Order: sequence, then structure tokens, then C-alpha cells
Amino acid sequence: MQCSEMAPTLVLLHGFTHTGASWSPVIRALGERYSAIAPDIRGHGSAAAREPVTLDAVIGDVVGPLPEEPFSLAGYSMGGRIALHAALALGERVQRLSLVGASPGIADPSERDARLEEDERLAEWMHEAPDIEQVARRWERTPVLARQPRDVRERAHEDRLRNTPEGLARALRGLGPAALPPVWGRLGELRMAVVLIAGERDQKYVTISERMAERIPDARVVIVPGAGHAVHLEAPTIVAQVIAET
Repeated sequence: MQCSEMAPTLVLLHGFTHTGASWSPVIRALGERYSAIAPDIRGHGSAAAREPVTLDAVIGDVVGPLPEEPFSLAGYSMGGRIALHAALALGERVQRLSLVGASPGIADPSERDARLEEDERLAEWMHEAPDIEQVARRWERTPVLARQPRDVRERAHEDRLRNTPEGLARALRGLGPAALPPVWGRLGELRMAVVLIAGERDQKYVTISERMAERIPDARVVIVPGAGHAVHLEAPTIVAQVIAET
């Protein structure tokens, strides 16, 4: 979706089990301030069958269709991890970076190994699941998504049904929080303006955002009152305003 040919480009990367359509409320709130693009990441939506599902392939999908000019980049959760890696890889191509409920990865090797094992069990279950409805319902019980407003939960569920169990299993294996290398030690390399957005109820990511900001030269943290992990779904107008001000 594009807002205006003359507006600067903004790429929005969705979270695990979502699709690019999940950014629609934020794009509407941005109006004509950006030419916004929200692609489906490999393993999801219209890209569910695209392989391989790897970080390099996804970054190639994002950058390939873009003009050579600098662009702004935003991502939520899984999309935030990918956006962070892309910003480190692309350097000055990324003019502004906005991360919603995102982390640089799991630094502790034993914790990362445990998470890999846990995600592999979940991926195996997803691959064998009879339909996407069951996968969506199970993911919605993830503690970090608790207490979402009913309308937000229903819209998110509808979006998740655009996926396939097999695609999500591949995405979890290739792009999960333990599948990508942690980049805590590289945060100081970011030279663009960075905003770290977290919901007030999502204390884990409030803490992570504050720790990240200490290591990024030009970073600010925005805590959205009353919101949980999926801030862009619960407070799209605020997220749009923060992105536009980054």
C-alpha cells in the first residue's frame, strides 16, 4: 500500500503469525506522510510458501523492490528483530528505525539453546496441525499477548487465519528469537535515529527497550500507557505519531 509517490518510503515488518495487513491501522493513521509498504514476510500470508525462510532472504525481499534512496524502517516483535538486523546490514540506507516490542536476541547461550528446543517442538506441532485455526488459537494463549482488548484480539485472529501451519513452522525455525544471532554487542553501530516503543503492560520489553537505548547513540524510548506487547494493534494512532516524529 502506498500513500503518496512524493512521500518518503516507510517499510513496516509484521510480527510472527501476522501478515502485512496487521499494519493497516497504523498506515491509515500515518495518512500521506509516508509511502508505506507492509510486505508479507516469508512463511506468512501471500509469502507462506516462499523458501528458504532465512534472514538474508527476507532482507533481500524487503530491499529488492525499493529505490536506491534512503528509507525508514519499522518492525514489531519478529519484524523488529528483522528490522534491527537489516539496519545493521544496510547502514546509511536506513534513515530511521522504529522498533515495537522488539529485542536484539537472546544473549545467554544456554537460554538460547533451550528456546531453540522449545521452538522446534512448537514448529513440529504446527507442521502437523490440522488447520490454521488451531495454530492461531494456541498462539493467542501466549502470555505476552494476554489482556488484549477484545476488538484487537478478534482483528489479530482474523489476520492470523491468512497464514498456513506449514509456513509458520518454517518461519519459527528460520526467524524465531533463538534462530537469529543476538546483536546486543552491535547496537552501538546504529547511526540512524532509533525509537524503541513498548507497551506499559509489557514490562519485559519495557526493560529490554531501556537496556537497548543505553547502547544506541541516537535512541529514545516511548512507553505507551495501558498497552501490551502489540502496541501497534492496541494504539495505532500513537504508534503512527511516534514513527512520524522519529
